[in-house]
Amino acid sequence: MAAEHFDKGIRTGMPPAGPGSRRAVIAATIGNLLETYDFAVYGFFAITISKLFFPAENDTAALLLTVGTFGVGFFMRPIGAVILGSMADHKGRKFTLSVTILLMALGTAMIGLAPTYDSIGLWAPAIIVVARLIQGFSAGGEIGTATAFMVEHAPAGRRGLFASFQQASQACALLLGSLVGVAVTGLLSQEALESWGWRVPFLLGLLIGPVGFYIRAKTGETGEFIQAASQRKESALSEALRLHKRSIVIGFGITVTWTVCTYFFLVYMPTYAVRELALPQSTAFLANSISLAIILVLAPMFGALSDRIGRRPLLLWPAIAIALLTYPLLAFLTGSPGTGSLIAFQAIFAVLIAAFTGTAPSAIAEICPPAVRSTGTSIAYNLAVTIFGGFAPFIATWLIASTGSSLSPAAYVTAAVTLGTTLVFLLHPARLETAARVEASGTALFSRMTRR
Repeated sequence: MAAEHFDKGIRTGMPPAGPGSRRAVIAATIGNLLETYDFAVYGFFAITISKLFFPAENDTAALLLTVGTFGVGFFMRPIGAVILGSMADHKGRKFTLSVTILLMALGTAMIGLAPTYDSIGLWAPAIIVVARLIQGFSAGGEIGTATAFMVEHAPAGRRGLFASFQQASQACALLLGSLVGVAVTGLLSQEALESWGWRVPFLLGLLIGPVGFYIRAKTGETGEFIQAASQRKESALSEALRLHKRSIVIGFGITVTWTVCTYFFLVYMPTYAVRELALPQSTAFLANSISLAIILVLAPMFGALSDRIGRRPLLLWPAIAIALLTYPLLAFLTGSPGTGSLIAFQAIFAVLIAAFTGTAPSAIAEICPPAVRSTGTSIAYNLAVTIFGGFAPFIATWLIASTGSSLSPAAYVTAAVTLGTTLVFLLHPARLETAARVEASGTALFSRMTRR
């Protein structure tokens, strides 16, 4: 049944992109920009935060507490997915996106203004934990709702392109955080960085909140939501869990690869480069910035390509390449650490990640019908992020500490990507066919192939 909805609305003669469609992309991506920026900055400055808020007997214990707190926010994401995702399918995408951006700004302010452990003792890490929980709850409803918003505003045959800005905005946010990290660590002394400099990236993020709220408040609701809401017979949550469980599992599998690659290769790598490769923090941020710029440019290109050749090949082959290349390339990097090798390592994976994640948002959103699109997408995405992505930095740090091998995180990345890909293509490979191909052919043969 969900397979039929994968292409619904694509052959209905929707108008070409106009100002409303472009405004919808901006409205959706600016909130995602703030969300990802906040999460990224916390990860990038994990070492500094560990010293100021989580003092421990040794640096590894302090860092584990810090990245563990990074993961704590992810416990709230499934709750946010259920509550805010359902809200978006009942009250509207626009209303819910306004709520999520306000909550995200609140969490950012709490971290950026929090007194340190030396000032208020255990209350300091408590404030950080509460802020991360608020951010996690907000994030639980942000990506699913924003993706539904963009897909439903997209013109005919361009859903892959429009939804790819979801990943492009994440790359932009990570790049922005990384560049701010380069500037702060490069211009300030270590003493100034630990005294006040680390707060600058968080306080800069607060500037995005009011702008995003204003733009979202001025953007119209989607026609697909209005039509689906008028025909609703039961709650979005009960309908999603009763009729679309397989679609949720497929979305979960897609997100496993998406989130593990994002949080290991793009968020954790600066910390890995400093601790395991003994490279300067500014070098780590520079290499990370280059890889993020690659994704920012290529993700929309691959999203547009998926509208032409299909979602399936761009979800399959990059994932296989990542699974096969992670260990040997990480071994090369640890054997020959340096600026050039780090840039080459991250650039290779940036291209592969761009191909996969530029396609993933539209693929997830299209397998759920409009009536439960935000709920189903939010649940699928956030369950995978919570289980596999949010704790990726923690697991990588723990694996290295436990095994004594800086190559041990490769096993986690490879296993997670293999699991995600297997789930997707064993459950229902035909559902990942291209919207453009259906639009072009419209044949009964394809309808029989995708309907189970």
